[in-house]
Amino acid sequence: MGPRWKGRASEAKALADPMSKIISDLHSSLVQSEAHAVIAGYSALLAVEAEQTELLNRACFGRHIVTAEKDKQWYQLGMEEGFYLSHSLKCLKIVGEDNSMKNDDELWLYMKAKKETFPLLYKAYSHLRKKNWVVRSGSQYGVDFVAYRHHPSLVHSEYAVLVLAEGEDGENGRLRVWSDIHCTVRLCGGVAKTLLILTINKNGQGTATPSCLEQYAVEERTISRWSPEQCREDPATVANGIK
Repeated sequence: MGPRWKGRASEAKALADPMSKIISDLHSSLVQSEAHAVIAGYSALLAVEAEQTELLNRACFGRHIVTAEKDKQWYQLGMEEGFYLSHSLKCLKIVGEDNSMKNDDELWLYMKAKKETFPLLYKAYSHLRKKNWVVRSGSQYGVDFVAYRHHPSLVHSEYAVLVLAEGEDGENGRLRVWSDIHCTVRLCGGVAKTLLILTINKNGQGTATPSCLEQYAVEERTISRWSPEQCREDPATVANGIK
């Protein structure tokens, strides 16, 4: 199942404005302004100027929050988004609920305390983001993420992403029985998405610090539904062969 562009000119627009360039521009802008976000429960709140608002929109980071302020715009970043900008891109500083600046280790411990599966989800999120996929929440489809080839205004999401842990049933017990696989694949097919399974192998590493991520390995697998009505050969050719 290939990309489904939203309009005839959408693919050309995406090629002319690659996501890698948008992320690079966002990185430079946030570093220059010494941007910082404030932790608020399961998210981080970021105040930005007009230029950064446009870049965050184009790069698909966070959710815009409407406020009465005119000189600043506020964005709500998800846990994976905030940590990616802070830890991977090194362009965002994050302040804790105690008003102190958090380093990577402190932020990692906070995220883990809020969400037990954060290490696995973040590894999967960063794995796709580094390949220039746009990654958004997949909760409306019953999956962890959905992945877009470019901005959602130009193209529909291509993959429904589930994140699993290698050999650890306790952390994520999904797709352990055939009925789970069948239901998930049928759902993905119904919304024109390919099911992408990202299996995280910790390679014996724990989750004590974010440095463990370097040792984690990601296995990619796609699962699609095969329909017996869809013959691999032209029906007329098959009929002639039988004769």
